[in-house]
Amino acid sequence: MSISLVELESIVRAAGDIALAHFKDLKNIGLTKKRPRDYVTAADVAVEAYLKDTLTEKYPEYGFWGEESGQSADQTNRWIVDPIDGTHSFTKGQYFWSISVALEINAELVIGAVYAPALNDYYCAEKGKGAFKNAELIKVSTEDNLENAMIATGFACLRSYLTENNLERFSRIAQHTAGQRRFGSAAMDLCLVADGQVDAFWEQELNLYDVAAGALIAREAGATLTDFSGKPGIFPKQILTTNGLILEQLLAYM
Repeated sequence: MSISLVELESIVRAAGDIALAHFKDLKNIGLTKKRPRDYVTAADVAVEAYLKDTLTEKYPEYGFWGEESGQSADQTNRWIVDPIDGTHSFTKGQYFWSISVALEINAELVIGAVYAPALNDYYCAEKGKGAFKNAELIKVSTEDNLENAMIATGFACLRSYLTENNLERFSRIAQHTAGQRRFGSAAMDLCLVADGQVDAFWEQELNLYDVAAGALIAREAGATLTDFSGKPGIFPKQILTTNGLILEQLLAYM
């Protein structure tokens, strides 16, 4: 069965409406911790439940992997979902959080959608057909000098206990750039590279559901995706996304 991107957008935006209903009532949000500093809310659970039920009903030939509910059915061809990427930002009433939905077929990402409901920005891509933001074609930036570049990264809660927790890497890189940002949603960070709003993004110790949709969107917009040694590919444990023009300059400090 072919996927209707129009139908998928309708589904993802409906999931966004569920998230926004919770976002507008944060005083009563159900908040628990899966692990120290790792939050899950009633919104995460509700959004994922809706996406799982709807996607598996409309496209029963695909399995499902969600951050909260785990893996179900055949995982050869599957939806990969992060119901709210940036939960901590969400709980603080900040706008930089997103819903991430990707379709993977035979280990290849073929469709990606990232929706930021609080900003009403919808990013999507289909393999080989370009990347779009609110139906407009997007491309990576043309900045070719790291000293003029704006870069983004993350310091996720779970990495604070690791010996290599990104602080030293950030300190090395930041002094060679014009600006640094930490938005709190890896899915959105990847889309911001795709849209040319930042010139590069890196993070480590993520999961595939954090980056699957955003990585495809970034790649379709012309971004490079590598690990910290420059090996091409999508590696959630070491993901480096750039506009391509500053890749080698960044690798010198990774």
